[in-house]
Amino acid sequence: MQVWKFGGTSVGKPERMQSIRQLITEDGKPKIVVLSALSGSTNALLSISESLIAKNAADAQTKAAALRAHYDTFITELYHTPAGLGKGQAIVEKEFNFIDSLIDTVPYTLKEEKEMVALGELLSTQIFEAYLQEEGVSSTLLPALDFMVIDADNEPIMADISAKLAATLTPVKDKQIFVTQGFICRNPAGEVDNLKRGGSDYTASLIGGAIQADEIQIWTDIDGMHNNDPRIVKNTFPIRELSFAEAAELAYFGAKILHPSTITPAKIKGVPVRLKNTMEPSAFGTLISEKSTDIEIKAIAAKDNITAIYIHSTRMLNAYGFLKRVFEIFEKYKTPVDMITTSEVSVSVTIDQTVNLDAIMRELREFAELEDPDKDQVIICIVGNFWADKEGIAIKVLDAIKNIPIRMISYGASEHNISLLVDAKHKNDALNALNEGLF
Repeated sequence: MQVWKFGGTSVGKPERMQSIRQLITEDGKPKIVVLSALSGSTNALLSISESLIAKNAADAQTKAAALRAHYDTFITELYHTPAGLGKGQAIVEKEFNFIDSLIDTVPYTLKEEKEMVALGELLSTQIFEAYLQEEGVSSTLLPALDFMVIDADNEPIMADISAKLAATLTPVKDKQIFVTQGFICRNPAGEVDNLKRGGSDYTASLIGGAIQADEIQIWTDIDGMHNNDPRIVKNTFPIRELSFAEAAELAYFGAKILHPSTITPAKIKGVPVRLKNTMEPSAFGTLISEKSTDIEIKAIAAKDNITAIYIHSTRMLNAYGFLKRVFEIFEKYKTPVDMITTSEVSVSVTIDQTVNLDAIMRELREFAELEDPDKDQVIICIVGNFWADKEGIAIKVLDAIKNIPIRMISYGASEHNISLLVDAKHKNDALNALNEGLF
């Protein structure tokens, strides 16, 4: 069995949802189909929540009415029969009645906000599955809230997911298409929660790993992972093959087509991931697997909103134990570190989560001297095969970017990654210079 995931733009219009039905049924093979919310829905639901947090129920009701009108139009254009339309109308009525009940909830807390945001996926999957039924497809709905669970650290519990999913599939195993929600899950309290923004990719990978799928396909509106950011750089091209390690580096460091967490469950279970384009289904896309090609430099990605912290030991030479104390503070505040560079008495790190920056800086000052952090930085990641005995790679990279000021360089921790830290104002020039110099 395969797992196919479709993002918001892929299901954002009735005609696209209709084309997805053709895609998933044309080979007759069973599939689990993971759907995101219709494009724009999550933002609209968050906007309703913002009004409720601001205690402006009237504004929330106005926004909800506008969203309801969008769904009313959507289902009118999607279904072809009175029976199908009736099912669609019943789904919309039920879920928007729930939205109304959330608007009336006082106080409106984070629990209600997560229930509100989950409605995007609950609507899209129910509407799509009802459409499949109208078209005579052998299909059923697999509620993600029945099997997708996370722990207190917001990490998926794979053993529980596998067991619960198997139990959910068993009674309906004769179906061809199984439709489920991306993004949403339950937390240890049994409450509705989510895998954060972009988490539908993660859902697909978790399901693919849980069932040992033949392949996971992530369908978007671009024909695979490109060698550079096509929004900034001209003449980019899709990469046909990547290893799990290479794809993970690119996703983590900014490649927008893939959620950073997606690769891990697939890699652990050895399930290939293919990135495909719903607008051009015949395009090969990008295949991510355990294999790697011999291409030296494959792609470039950029991660925005980075803050660099410069830390100097007050003990001067032979300051053993210094790094341990530094990273215990980042661990305490659950703040991941992206890049690290060190000297005899200094360490520089970058982070992309600054909610606890002041507290981190305060505790670091108890045993270290700090410079003012550099905010609005960008990590540019060059990915490829950089084996230890391969000569000249660093020269190629640095020569390509010789006219761009570089704040930090990280090279050698991985055979697949060279990372450079630059000020955000140099990002576009750096990406174009690297594209010209390396490709």
